[in-house]
Amino acid sequence: MSSDFLDSLGDDHGLRWKLERLYEVLRGAELDVENYRPAEHGPLVDFDGIDRLEEVERYWLNAPFSFASINYDPAENEHRYFVVEPELDDFESELLDELYEDVRETLIFRAEYDPDNPEHLLAERMEELLEEYGVVVETNTFYRLFYYLYRSFEGFGKIDPLMHDSHVEDISCDGYDLPLFVYHDGYADLETNVAFDEESLDSFVVRLAQQSGRHISIGDPVTETTLPDGSRAELALGREVTPRGSAFTIRQYSEEPFTPATLVDYGTFDLDQMAYLWLAIESNKSLLFAGGTASGKTTSMNAVSMFIPPRSKVLSIEDTRELTLNHDNWLSSVTRESIGESEDITMYDLLRSALRHRPEYILVGEVRGREAMTLFQAMNTGHTTYSTMHADSVQTAINRLENEPINVPRAMIQSLDILCVQTLTYVDENRVRRNRIVAEIEGIDQRTGDLDYSTAFEWHATDDEFVSYDSVILDEIRDERGWSRSQLLRELRQRKRVLKYLVERHVDDYRQFTALVNEYYSNPEQVVERVDEALDTDVGAPDVARER
Repeated sequence: MSSDFLDSLGDDHGLRWKLERLYEVLRGAELDVENYRPAEHGPLVDFDGIDRLEEVERYWLNAPFSFASINYDPAENEHRYFVVEPELDDFESELLDELYEDVRETLIFRAEYDPDNPEHLLAERMEELLEEYGVVVETNTFYRLFYYLYRSFEGFGKIDPLMHDSHVEDISCDGYDLPLFVYHDGYADLETNVAFDEESLDSFVVRLAQQSGRHISIGDPVTETTLPDGSRAELALGREVTPRGSAFTIRQYSEEPFTPATLVDYGTFDLDQMAYLWLAIESNKSLLFAGGTASGKTTSMNAVSMFIPPRSKVLSIEDTRELTLNHDNWLSSVTRESIGESEDITMYDLLRSALRHRPEYILVGEVRGREAMTLFQAMNTGHTTYSTMHADSVQTAINRLENEPINVPRAMIQSLDILCVQTLTYVDENRVRRNRIVAEIEGIDQRTGDLDYSTAFEWHATDDEFVSYDSVILDEIRDERGWSRSQLLRELRQRKRVLKYLVERHVDDYRQFTALVNEYYSNPEQVVERVDEALDTDVGAPDVARER
């Protein structure tokens, strides 16, 4: 195919361009791919907005390949979420399909496959294959193809950009050819521009289950699992139980757990509550966090567990792995579905086994059934336990504990010391999490036979403030330690100062937070002196508001 022939095509640029591509394929080529440099090669994605919609925000998800565009629809008075990724032309799409098949065989069969460096292997194999095809591609084209291949093999396919969004807490797919929805911490529930057809959605759900070591099929169409990145997923295959087709919900968790300082900064708790919980945890008081879906129960339990004294033996039990602690003497256990002829390993089984490890603190992801009886038996025998449950008030939590399917005797419930009830609510127009009440279980009323409890802290929605009351638990701690009233107040005041320091320094790293708490346990006076000096130095300094 000569250049004279190409010149004879004149202004038919489309046909000329395709023939030039074909000519490159036929003659063979040696590929020399440069490192991508945005200033030199230009952007990989191009987006001019959506007609009749107003873009209110955009931010990178996986730079430089994908970003999110949040748009407002004035006609519908709602926001929408658009994933923007590189666009491929017809030739590039065909080339991607060809590369996909050949690269997949490489990843499966190549003996030198290095799981710790999949990017290098993928880029290397892409160059080899493109040279074999005889295709010369521009740097931008190479990296656009690389993005889609990496997204398919090492990422989460179509939802990979959403999985990179730290603002997205939940991703929901309700069936075939339906737009996915996300729960965004700034805009609540948003419809996205991502959807799956029937074949790709069925395949995707099966893949998610397989990646997590779970089985799903038409005969067993529902499973709950933890994805490789730690996200929690509920999967349904086909139309057996979900008439609109396969479905999934993925609940994302932060790679770094929230610290108590972060929860105070976000207004979920105040300093008084957190200092109170710190002292209660050190004094081996058992806690239960209750609340509705997405109210932050597990997040709070994980955060306050950072107050557990160093070297104490801690054992956690979960259905799906969510808890993260920086604690040397911590044994983590997770339930398991039956494999082959083996039996399920349930939370009840793990809890019974846990007691033989002689733990000082036991953390249980959520109590729902007969494991609660064992948990409260552990409380009654001197183990300090923390757990969560679904309930929207103190009385609802007590009723759930006493009735089917949990059935904990009232006499055993009184071994619980503190019950925190959290809520996902609104302050002005912002959706926030607040700890509505901290209740202290006092025992059984001898006259009525009912379980007595008192309120130590309460959140007032009208002014978004927390109010404190007299505390039976603090009086118990004071008596147990032989402190005077002034000594108790001094201890609480010191811990508040340390927490204030951590909040103002925005200590989000759970390792740093735990390190300072552990230092306080070993030398409180030295820590308080250092904190006081730092806080006094900050007096008069401008207060820089934290972005949320």
